[in-house]
Amino acid sequence: MFSEKFAARFALPFSIVAVSFAAIFIRFSNANPISIAFHRMFFSTLIFLPLVYYYFEEFLMISRRQWIILAGVGFLLGSHMAAWISSLEYTSVASSVVLVTSHPLLVSWLSSRYLDEETTKKGYFGIIIALAGITIMAFSDYRVSGWSLFGDFLAITGMVLVSGYIIKGRQMRKKLSVVPYVFIVYGFSSIFLAIFSIGVPQTFQIYPAREYILFLALAIIPTMMGHTVYNWTLKFVKARIASISLLGEPIGSSILAFIILSEVPPRLTIIGAIVALFGIYLCQRYG
Repeated sequence: MFSEKFAARFALPFSIVAVSFAAIFIRFSNANPISIAFHRMFFSTLIFLPLVYYYFEEFLMISRRQWIILAGVGFLLGSHMAAWISSLEYTSVASSVVLVTSHPLLVSWLSSRYLDEETTKKGYFGIIIALAGITIMAFSDYRVSGWSLFGDFLAITGMVLVSGYIIKGRQMRKKLSVVPYVFIVYGFSSIFLAIFSIGVPQTFQIYPAREYILFLALAIIPTMMGHTVYNWTLKFVKARIASISLLGEPIGSSILAFIILSEVPPRLTIIGAIVALFGIYLCQRYG
């Protein structure tokens, strides 16, 4: 088990590099946010389909209660994808990704409450600093545009949803192998996103080949190589350690956005992001 924990620590940085490409692929797409989220999760589910046969007995052992919990985890993931991808329509990559990855603030509190992974007073002090940084970012975006503030709100909503996804995922990964877990969760996520798309008919239209290439890229790189590897590590590392590792995503995404999209966030946003990241680091270091 030690070797798996050791491997999980090294796998986390790899998954974060992969996840950092998500915002870039999304910005390149001309599809609506719900459609992007649906196709991303649907393609990811299809990729795992050939592996289901090898885990068929484990699928049969899943209880009704566990199926319900997994459906709930899929709902949280699908809703998170819808909210976060929509946020990129209104605010910068830096603001969106920093806000959506500020979930260690909630995960530290939730893990101490539901997973017996205690958070210290210094950890909560880090939470206060991080919240101050987020406030600075929100103020910066409000000065730029009211719509940017709306994008920040969507990103924060995505952060709340993914916090629940991480906590419940940590619980379920102790009981299930990674393939059955991600196949079921991604599958339920796709179903819920399809339901969300009922009022968005463009979701199921025939897109140009370029869009399907982007959907597949989202499924393979940030989802399969990112989220799936991340989900594998949840069995071997504490929830808040897994959560804090995702702080590399805003850094990676912002660098990629600067290089590829020539997107430079406002100075106050950068300052707020640094404060937020420092606070979240304290939350993890002393939490």
